[in-house]
Amino acid sequence: MKATNQQVLLHKLLLEGASAKRMWAALIAMGIGLALLLMAILIWWNFNELLRGRVSDDSLGSSFLTVSRKVTNENMGHPEQTVFSNSDLEDFRKAPQVEDVGKLQSLKPRAYMSMQIAPGAGFSTVMILEAVPDRFMDKRPAEWEWLAGKPSVPIILSSSFLSLYNYAFAPGQGLPQLSEETIKALPFRLEIGEGNGTATYTAHVVGFSDRITSVLVPESFIEYSNGQAAANQPVSRLILKVKDPSATQLNEFLESHNYVTNSEMQRWSKLRSIVQVTAGITGGLALVLLGVSLLVFVLFIELTVSRARQSVQLLQEIGYAPSSLRKFLYKNFLPLLGLSIAVAAILAILSQIIAHVKGSSSGLHFALIPGWPMWVALIFVCGLLLYQMKSAIGKSLSGR
Repeated sequence: MKATNQQVLLHKLLLEGASAKRMWAALIAMGIGLALLLMAILIWWNFNELLRGRVSDDSLGSSFLTVSRKVTNENMGHPEQTVFSNSDLEDFRKAPQVEDVGKLQSLKPRAYMSMQIAPGAGFSTVMILEAVPDRFMDKRPAEWEWLAGKPSVPIILSSSFLSLYNYAFAPGQGLPQLSEETIKALPFRLEIGEGNGTATYTAHVVGFSDRITSVLVPESFIEYSNGQAAANQPVSRLILKVKDPSATQLNEFLESHNYVTNSEMQRWSKLRSIVQVTAGITGGLALVLLGVSLLVFVLFIELTVSRARQSVQLLQEIGYAPSSLRKFLYKNFLPLLGLSIAVAAILAILSQIIAHVKGSSSGLHFALIPGWPMWVALIFVCGLLLYQMKSAIGKSLSGR
């Protein structure tokens, strides 16, 4: 008998009475359940990637936190009670989730900055200048070095400062709005100190920071200027590199020591809880749907073979080996199962691509390709589904 005729005969004897509607309902439910499960994993993975800054230069909640002591009615007027000692730094290094600690050094002498934007248009202000170790900077420009005696000082501005100038300060003062490229091209006049000890420099903005809300200058400039003024400025702010800025243990440590940090941290801690609950509920529902659809699919296979029990016995009596029957059933059910899995995987990948495109327009950097947790889950579920299908076919043919 030709192979084609054999396939027609086996299909007529084994699958003729099968309910196509029930099978497709099970496969559709299985695809939806798997797609929801993969999407729940992607929600969890994307949020954690944003928190840790693994996709972009910096993280959403920021893995770098600025910390200071809380000013209360009791320590007002006692600035020595709001500074950090070396022992405090050691405590931070041992704190949960903390990977590195650095000092935010501030300039002790008065800094006065002025800029002439256009004839008759400009501004001047007292400026607070700070410096952080280079390893804590998100963007370190090539021209960041400064040596004593150099008349020009590089400056990194917080991106939020430029936004405040463009949308809050400039319109009310009749000043022009400035792009990043324009403000980099404009020179500032920077005066350090007062009276006869005033030192004058030309300052240039060389970059912008999304990580640190401050006006940064090189550490060497802070150390030189403080040394010239014979001023030993105590450290009142620290910068931390942490594994997870929303971790409960870290939050409890800061609260127990009466420390305050970026207000965004509390927001991301709450958001993390919401994301975890959402991903957990979605994943739980997906598992239930996937389990029910798998059960229906397995029962469909067993019921289909059970209805064809007499045909199975007849085929075995005329010389068809059980392995040949299993192979035939595999060939018929495997493409359908593969189609359901493929559709679920495509939907999950498309959701990640959409998140990447939409997130980029909002300043959130999602990966274009789903991360390894989704692929691990997909491989595991594929293996489980294949095992259950083979097991159901084997048991049905053996009559167990």
